[in-house]
Amino acid sequence: MTLRVLLVEDSRVLADRMREALDALDDVVVVGAVTDETAAVEAVRGTHVDVIILDLQLKEGTGFGVMQRLGVPRPKVIVFTNYMLPEYQRLASALGVEHFLNKSLDYERLPQLIQEIHASQSH
Repeated sequence: MTLRVLLVEDSRVLADRMREALDALDDVVVVGAVTDETAAVEAVRGTHVDVIILDLQLKEGTGFGVMQRLGVPRPKVIVFTNYMLPEYQRLASALGVEHFLNKSLDYERLPQLIQEIHASQSH
């Protein structure tokens, strides 16, 4: 079973780096990379997505807006942000976010986390 990942990241450089890291994983495919809230919502509604890697600060809109507009059920969400504010973590948790990672500290953990999610969905 292939895990389908959507990148929601306004930095093209970081999105490209994440895509390269995830493309190296078995049975993981990046189905798209978008930079704003509306494109993220449209991508999830128009494509089968298992996991969203979601920045909170986007070119237009926010990651919180993406989660609110999608509602539930929705794909698993990994928030991947530079803004590790406690109030952001509380709001993300209230919105049902499964993982909240710091871009500057947790980048190397991202592929491992994707593999863990894939393994849990394969069983």
